Amino acid sequence: MALINTTIKPFAATAYKEGKFVDITDADVKGKWAIFFFYPADFTFVCPTELEDLADSYSTLQGLGVEVFSVSTDTHFSHKAWHDTSPAIGKINYYMVGDQSGTITNNFDVMRPGVGLADRATFLVDPEGVIQFMEITSEGVGRNAAELLRKVKAAQYVAAHPGEVCPAKWEEGEATLAPSLDLVGKI
Repeated sequence: MALINTTIKPFAATAYKEGKFVDITDADVKGKWAIFFFYPADFTFVCPTELEDLADSYSTLQGLGVEVFSVSTDTHFSHKAWHDTSPAIGKINYYMVGDQSGTITNNFDVMRPGVGLADRATFLVDPEGVIQFMEITSEGVGRNAAELLRKVKAAQYVAAHPGEVCPAKWEEGEATLAPSLDLVGKI
């Protein structure tokens, strides 16, 4: 699974967003930062906690020019029903993509073989459509939107400042590194 620094593959799907069904394609992603937030299924247990946590950070992500696409192999109809019945999911204003064909899930190589469900996986895609980072966790391990936000800021910083890198635990405004011979063996 060597997807880092590769361009996302073509897709077309229908999503539920802000009370409407909308058609989306890979072309809708180009020109902006995007998070693809895969989860196993609607009406489950860990998934709504993650999706609600992400919903709480959505306006901050939008302020950074990032669009969010949550993706499961459920239909967009199921997403609407879940949105209408769950207080946690009802907070969501980002795209809830129905990928019942599995095209997007397979494009990102996170389809569980023989199961028809996505792994719990997160991808950050840059404005050129290139995957900048990914994270995949096991079924029972939920993700943290605050950590995702930190990684987005780091990726955007690195993209805007060629020749600099962000060290471990880097937070916005902290010192970065400029790799050079002078640093070899001194860190």
